[in-house]
Amino acid sequence: MIQPVAVIGAGPFGLSAAAHLRARGIPVRVFGEPMVSWRDHMPAGMLLKSTPAASNIDAPQRGHTLADYCDAAGIPRLVTDEDIIPVETFSAYGEWFQRKLVPELERVRVVSVDRRQGGGFELKLDSGELFTARAVVVATGLSGLAHLPPELAAAADGPAPTGPVSHSSQHHDLARFSGKELLVVGAGQSALETAALAAEAGARVRVISRGRGRVTFGAAPWQQPRLRPESPFGRAWSLWALSRYPHPYRFLPAQTRHYLVRRVLGPLGAWWLRDRFEGRVEVREVAAIAGSSARDGNPVLTVRTHAGRTEELTADHVIAATGYRVNIAAMDFLGHELRAELAVSRGTPRLGAGYVSSVPGLYFTGLPAAASYGPVMRFVCGTEFASPRLAKHLAAAHG
Repeated sequence: MIQPVAVIGAGPFGLSAAAHLRARGIPVRVFGEPMVSWRDHMPAGMLLKSTPAASNIDAPQRGHTLADYCDAAGIPRLVTDEDIIPVETFSAYGEWFQRKLVPELERVRVVSVDRRQGGGFELKLDSGELFTARAVVVATGLSGLAHLPPELAAAADGPAPTGPVSHSSQHHDLARFSGKELLVVGAGQSALETAALAAEAGARVRVISRGRGRVTFGAAPWQQPRLRPESPFGRAWSLWALSRYPHPYRFLPAQTRHYLVRRVLGPLGAWWLRDRFEGRVEVREVAAIAGSSARDGNPVLTVRTHAGRTEELTADHVIAATGYRVNIAAMDFLGHELRAELAVSRGTPRLGAGYVSSVPGLYFTGLPAAASYGPVMRFVCGTEFASPRLAKHLAAAHG
């Protein structure tokens, strides 16, 4: 009996990789809740920053784009750069993609993955089942990677929606902050949209922008320069190169690769968010957050101003919209020995051709692959590059 390939994760990258593997006739077992991060860990009413062209989950055959889903669902097509995608529509698109192309999805959790003597991997599911896979594709998305800076951690014993400090990924319904004083730390789209949605729900919101970051918004599609090439992220030569040619990215110096992943398309609000934000949300730009504490159950942030003063900011709650950090140590479903074998760079797996790690048969796609293949792997459109190449490499190496 041919051992299957295990795909862990059922978000856009996991579903796309599984669809490509199935199209090659490779036996696949896929595990996870479809689109769970998009459905349960994004705020209700959120709109995607990415354009429709950058939001297609790559499939091995035609007929599975976001526009195709809109046609099948009987809703207006989302196709132009000016069309804005509700998160609920995108989640439903992913679930439709899964039903069409990955119907055998198993809604169970992988508890552990270990190397098996003689080759392959042994996986344990939360159902208690043990089985062997010839290869494993890790596509767990943002799960377990929420980043809380240490200067915010002192105010709470871990981020929690009901505690003094939480992470933006822990909130689906922001209406619970109606009538409350809320501090949102960050200057990227997640911070600005969370702040706008909370303000619209009746909260009094201040955004705390740290360091040299300023609250800014991108240009509308009709305001972008026409003499530059189009990319899924906007018109710029650098964005075009990073999105169309991720192949050589992994050969750049490590410092350059990690810098570009952090800074390209860094903190910037979507063009359509400006009118909902300005005049409704207060912005406080500080040099740094020096520390935090809790006073009578409420958070207190100690900040250093750009003038060199120290001040305290108080509120009913702090939401850290401080992004995600890839760290192999946080992927505790990977066995300790397996994690110890992996070659890493600043906590991220070092990947070779075809998205394979230093452990033969173990592949990573999505955000964990960004340090090797560039910022495009932070976005759904990265599936167009990653999935066919991963499937081709795996088929050749384990065919």
